[in-house]
Amino acid sequence: MKKIIILNGPNLNLLGEREKSQYGSSTLADIENNCENFAKKNDVKLSFFQSNIEGELVNQIQDSRNKQNGLIINAGGYTHSSVAIHDALKIIKIPIIELHISNIYNREEFRHKSLISKVAQGVICGFGVDGYLMALEAMRKILK
Repeated sequence: MKKIIILNGPNLNLLGEREKSQYGSSTLADIENNCENFAKKNDVKLSFFQSNIEGELVNQIQDSRNKQNGLIINAGGYTHSSVAIHDALKIIKIPIIELHISNIYNREEFRHKSLISKVAQGVICGFGVDGYLMALEAMRKILK
């Protein structure tokens, strides 16, 4: 059974409350439930982690290098600013998919630059919370 971790960065714990026009009304718990249903149907073991703290995300990335087969990350605002997350992702030797609920290229200029994209196998953005299921399907295919 393949093991995949889904990491979520700052403010994603407030999905369902914040900027519904950008992020919709689904909560992080709703997303995790949908992902768990996918995992059960596709023989995948999922782990989830969310933090508003950069160092905690770095620790999870480092821990994933020997415990996971794939990593999906929605780093939130850290996407555009965290060299530490970039460097941690660069170290691990498992497939990485970068994920964003909104289309970061239709938003403020500062969101157009990702420090994660260069170390990710692929990027999914702009498909709302369905992007999580798209990322899981893509990762499942990568890991086959």
